[in-house]
Amino acid sequence: MTDNKPIVIGADDAGLGLKGIIKGYLDDLGVAYDDVGVDTPDATSLGIDYPDVAETAATGIRDGRYDRGILICGTGIGMAITANKVPGVRAAQAHDVYSAQRARKSNDAQVLTMGARVIGPETAKTIVAAWLESEFDGGGSTRKVAKIADLERRLGEPESAATEPI
Repeated sequence: MTDNKPIVIGADDAGLGLKGIIKGYLDDLGVAYDDVGVDTPDATSLGIDYPDVAETAATGIRDGRYDRGILICGTGIGMAITANKVPGVRAAQAHDVYSAQRARKSNDAQVLTMGARVIGPETAKTIVAAWLESEFDGGGSTRKVAKIADLERRLGEPESAATEPI
């Protein structure tokens, strides 16, 4: 990582244990972070779900408080879907080192999502290390990332498009 901003980290109740392990790993690496939740295994019963945590983290990235974030839920899928709804944020789910590296190098993903029910702690640490050490390569990917940003600007989701879950 090239700057001095902290990263943002968050999890839902399913990712709470792995988040604690990753926070300890970040401490060992000397990487500063802000934890945006959750901090209790009964968060869902309190009405706090992964979309709440992902929104908080992703808006912090959009607003410039953070350059990167790590989000953990049961599979990593829900966190990625939610974070990607925030304009200007690119989140990628990774459960292997190569995907984590490509998320940064090819897609300039600011958010890494992982699933606590899918990968173990040592694999997660390796993925986080690879992601933190990777930077956007630019090159041929610059045009592709610019097209993603253009698509986002052109198709921005209108308020009337929001629907209730089925």
